[in-house]
Amino acid sequence: MTDVTVDRRAPAPPAVPADVMPQLEQYRRELTAYAYRMLGSAFEAEDAVQETLVRAWRAFAGFEGRAALRSWLYRIATNVCLDMLSGRQRRARAMDLGPASTADTTLGPALPESAWIEPIPDSRVTSEVADPADLAVNRESIRLAFIAALQHLPPRQRAVLILREVLRWKADEVAELLETTTASVNSALQRARATLATTELNAAAPPEPMDEQQRKLLERYVQAFESYDMDSLTSLLREDATWSMPPYELWLQTHRDVVGWCLGPGIGCRGSRLVPTMANGSPAFGQYKPAPGGGHEAWSLQVLEISGDRISGITFFLDTARMFPLFGLPLTLDA
Repeated sequence: MTDVTVDRRAPAPPAVPADVMPQLEQYRRELTAYAYRMLGSAFEAEDAVQETLVRAWRAFAGFEGRAALRSWLYRIATNVCLDMLSGRQRRARAMDLGPASTADTTLGPALPESAWIEPIPDSRVTSEVADPADLAVNRESIRLAFIAALQHLPPRQRAVLILREVLRWKADEVAELLETTTASVNSALQRARATLATTELNAAAPPEPMDEQQRKLLERYVQAFESYDMDSLTSLLREDATWSMPPYELWLQTHRDVVGWCLGPGIGCRGSRLVPTMANGSPAFGQYKPAPGGGHEAWSLQVLEISGDRISGITFFLDTARMFPLFGLPLTLDA
């Protein structure tokens, strides 16, 4: 969604100036990033931001400028996200659900989309014109590992940590937004930090800015995957690299199991083509496998995690009917 849509059956708000909509829309990207960190789903984040902007538009006549417009919108967005999170189980990655499997493990049933951390296009949540330091923080705070770690926090602690640690709000500003005390905010932040310290997040290296070494690594990866050269492919992976395929719980970690899967249940991926994109501050690819009638059809959205000069993880999101339109990728490629 890109524009605020108003239900015409509801009574129109009184005297909303014509320039209100552009004022609200300028915050869409950063509100989407905030809602995504809270919810772990690009689709839910967009719904939350849409609801936030509609609520703001309807209530604008009563907004008297006692707070900055940005702070007011974050207050609304926080309440929307907390409402959406009420009573829900946390989203997760396959690695959070159980130990690694082997290539001969049965795939098992698909879990519902609400069970998974879902990817988001960088274009929806980051701006290339931002300060390089801010851009690095933004990308770090949307990577899959960080979003998964946030899911271990209760919703209000999650909001406190994002506002304080990612967005750098002051404790008293967060207290005002959440209608609580500064002491309560500081206490929630301490508990949130303690919880994150128990996750695998701290063991994962933060993403580094794309440099020539990483570009060459990605070029070798594309060549290895498209040629289905298993020796070349595994040479690019860390020994402990993860390989997962939402919506299935199964995930792999050893080179032998990755090769076993690719040459066994995953043999249909031989001859695939990869189209580059960006997701969660990381390199990503739309993967198209050969179609029975010729050409190639969408098979997965691959999100790569890179550590140093090796790939530390690949997540294959298989729900291409939802993911590819979100990323502006076609569902088929001509021969």
